[in-house]
Formats: sequence, structure tokens, C-alpha cells
Amino acid sequence: MMNENRGELIGIAVKAHSKGIVTVMETAVCHPDSGIEGDYHSRGARQVTILFKADWEAACAELGVDLPWTTRRANLYVDGMTLPDQKGTHLHIGDAIFEVTGETKPCHIMEAAQAGLRDALTPEWRGGVTCRIVQGGLIQQGDVVK
Repeated sequence: MMNENRGELIGIAVKAHSKGIVTVMETAVCHPDSGIEGDYHSRGARQVTILFKADWEAACAELGVDLPWTTRRANLYVDGMTLPDQKGTHLHIGDAIFEVTGETKPCHIMEAAQAGLRDALTPEWRGGVTCRIVQGGLIQQGDVVK
């Protein structure tokens, strides 16, 4: 585990469409204009979603369940770092830079996955953050997040 200003990228996932199957990857290429290669989010403030392990585990513990992080349907999964719950914060991961644009608000899909999950993800931005890519590049599991 790292300190609150540094973490580790421990998961990468994409979806071909909004309700598509989550595909886990070891590496991904990020583009400011088209998002993460293979993911349906390509433009705007919600190109990428990042989930933080401590927040995911807290939500699961509150419900007394052990669910895989991909249940959240986020793109990136980060361990060992506190959540940057301020818009405009930049996160450096591998060769790419992401700008936090807001909170990833839990939706009805979370409730369909597990009763109570939507509410468990709501406090303190537990559902993660939305980001846009400001500098593209290669990211891979094991990259430092700062």
C-alpha cells in the first residue's frame, strides 16, 4: 500500500457500450479525443471513471458482501490512495494525465447488481470520480498513480 498522495493502478476495464460486458485488461491506450481504446465513453467530462479500492471495500463491508470491483463498472481501479474529491485535480497514471471532473454518481445498475449498493456508494464520493484525459498515453496495471 502507498501513501495518500500516491497509489497503484490495480485494474483496467472497458465496456463496448453502456450496458455492455466489462472487459478487464492489463494495459490500455488513452486518447484525449477518444477516451480509452475499446471503451464507449469517448468525449466530455466523463471519459474515464476511477474507483478507489478503500471506498469500494467500505461500501461492500457496509453491506456485508464481497463483490468484484468490476461490479462498479468503472474503468480504473486504484489502491493505496485517498480519493481526490475536488474537481480539477490531476492524476498522473503511466504516460497519461486525467483531470477529475466530478463524482461518479451510483445509478440503478448498482442496485440491480446488489440490493443497497447504490446507497452504500453514495456517501463521500465512494462511487469514484469521473475524469477527462488531458494527456494521452499508455497505462498498465502496476503503474504509480500520483
